[in-house]
Amino acid sequence: MTSLPLTHLSLNDEVATALSEGRAVVALETTIVVHGLPAPQNLEVAAQCEAVIRAAGAVPATIGVIDGVIRVGMEPSTLADLADPSRHCAKLSARDLGFAIAHKSSGATTVAGTIAAAHYAGISVMATGGLGGVHRGANVTYDESADLSALSRIPVLVVASGVKSILNIGATLERLDSLGVPVTGYRTSNFPGFYLADSGFRLDWRVESPALAAAAFAAHRHWSSSGFLVANPVREDLQLDATLHDEALTAALSHAAASGAVGKDVTPVILAEFARFTGGASVQVNRDLVVANAALSGQIAVELAQLS
Repeated sequence: MTSLPLTHLSLNDEVATALSEGRAVVALETTIVVHGLPAPQNLEVAAQCEAVIRAAGAVPATIGVIDGVIRVGMEPSTLADLADPSRHCAKLSARDLGFAIAHKSSGATTVAGTIAAAHYAGISVMATGGLGGVHRGANVTYDESADLSALSRIPVLVVASGVKSILNIGATLERLDSLGVPVTGYRTSNFPGFYLADSGFRLDWRVESPALAAAAFAAHRHWSSSGFLVANPVREDLQLDATLHDEALTAALSHAAASGAVGKDVTPVILAEFARFTGGASVQVNRDLVVANAALSGQIAVELAQLS
């Protein structure tokens, strides 16, 4: 891998020290803060995620690009500036990082962009809400998140509550299988459906503890360069009502089709309508699950650091 000049990559002191000492670090994306959750909940959730990671004994590393510099570990004021709607910050996947650096622009990293930067910095664990996946109608549009291919080539463990139900969950699992990305349920044998604890799709593997997840990932890295997905379902008592979920999904998909949105613009349109239809209930579920995923990722990162 070609080395970036130090001016293009900046680790804050806390993250740099933890990595140099071999301690646990967890990467966090910024797309959920800048584009995913409404203000002020976006910054509240970001702070909660960092807090639960620290409570687990790990160091949080929120990742984004500021004026052409990949920041690994952000101060709250920097993150707030990145999330300012007037900045119109772009969503940066792994493919976009070079352009952002060259143009000295700012942007929020997706799962793919985050794990690319995390791996470069030496971080092996990341937490997110939901992984990107294969979109409905992809047999015609070929619309598939770059998160999947990024996970196939970047050896980072990602904790997520499956993929959003607006996607084609079955096709997403097939693609992860074809790409050689291991998927395990955390204390479940069913793949989570993001807003719902169970998507209806079974998994071949499950782990009962952070230690077992870390051990499986550590063993996996001996013969594969792919990432590793730990599917952590939202607590059943916190999930969205199933009937409301189905009604909201139908309405959101119809709204997106009528809006003419295509490509990466589809998901924000659908999620906004989902939130409106559910009276904000879907946003609360999103908040709950992403914080839970951050907590679990911190526990796994601590176990992985001990193994290393």
